[in-house]
Amino acid sequence: MALARNRRSQRTVDYWPGFVDALSTLLLAIMFLLTVFVLAQFFLSREISGKDDVLNRLTSQINELTQLLALEKSGKQDLEDALANLQVSLAQSESDRTRLQQLLDSGAGASDAASARATTLEGELDAEKQVSARAMSQIELLNQQIAALRSQIAAVEEALQASEAKDQSSQAKIADLGRRLNVALAQRVQELNRYRSDFFGRLREILSDRENIRIVGDRFVFQSEVLFPSGGSDLNEEGQVEMRKLAAALLDLAREIPPEINWVLRVDGHTDNVPLSGTGRYRDNWELSSARATSVVKFLIANGVPANRLVAAGFGEFQPIAEGDDTTARATNRRIELKLTEK
Repeated sequence: MALARNRRSQRTVDYWPGFVDALSTLLLAIMFLLTVFVLAQFFLSREISGKDDVLNRLTSQINELTQLLALEKSGKQDLEDALANLQVSLAQSESDRTRLQQLLDSGAGASDAASARATTLEGELDAEKQVSARAMSQIELLNQQIAALRSQIAAVEEALQASEAKDQSSQAKIADLGRRLNVALAQRVQELNRYRSDFFGRLREILSDRENIRIVGDRFVFQSEVLFPSGGSDLNEEGQVEMRKLAAALLDLAREIPPEINWVLRVDGHTDNVPLSGTGRYRDNWELSSARATSVVKFLIANGVPANRLVAAGFGEFQPIAEGDDTTARATNRRIELKLTEK
C-alpha cells in the first residue's frame, strides 16, 4: 500500500510541470503574434506615409496625373488588402486572447505574471484597433483626394482641348499672314528688281564708253585705277567725274522708287593680294579697301545722295574675282563694286 501511495504521489507531481510548459509555450506563441502585429503596424505606417508623398508629387506633376492616378488606385487596393489581413489577424488575436483567458481561468492561481500579460495583450489589441481606425480614415482621405485629382484631370483636359482649338486657329492665321507676307515680299523684290534694271540701264548709257567699267552679275565694277591713285583712297579727277554721273543717276532713280521700298546702294572696296608695307597711310589692305569704299560714299553724299541710302564695306584681298598672282589678275581684283539692293 505504501508503494501504491508513492506511485500516486509521483503521478500527481509529474502533471503539474507539463501543464506549466504548455502554458509557457502558449505565451511564447502569443508574444510572437504580437511581434508580427507590431511589424505589420510599422509597415502599414510606412505604406500610408509613402502614399502621402505620392499625393504631393501628383499635385506638382500634372503632366503625369493619369499614370499616378493608376498608381494610387493600385496602392489603395494594396492598403485595403493589408487592412483586411490586419482585421483577420485581429480576429485571430481575439480568439487567442479568449483561449488564453480560458486557460487562465482553468488554471486559477497559476501565476500573477500570466494575468499581467493578458492585461498587456488587451492594451495592445486596443492599440491595434486604433491603428485600424486610422487606416480606415486614411483610405477615406485617399478616396477624396483621388476624386479631386479626377476633377483636376478633367479640367486640364478641357483646357488642353481649348488650347488646341485656339492653337489651330492661330496656326491658320499665321499661315495666312505668311502667305500674304510672301506675296508682299515677292512684290517688293519684283519692284526692286525693276528699279535695279532701270538703274543698270541708265548706268550703261552713262558709262558705256568706259573700258575699265564692266557689269558682273548684278553689280557694276569700277577698276581702282579709274577712281584712285596707286595706294591712295582719294578720288582722282577722272573718278570724281564718274561718281558725279553715278550720283545723278541715283538721284533720278530715288525720285521714282516708292518710299516703302527700303533700298540702298552698297559700295564694296577690294584690293589685290600684294601686302602693304605698313609704313604708309594704311597698315594693310583691309584699311585701304575700307577707306576707298568710304571715300566713294562720302563723295556721293556730297553730291546729294541721301546718306541713309548708302553702305560702305571693305573686303581687302579676300574676295578675288580673278585667280592668280600675275599683273592682269591683280589689276582685275583691284576694284570698287556697286550693288543696288534692299536693307
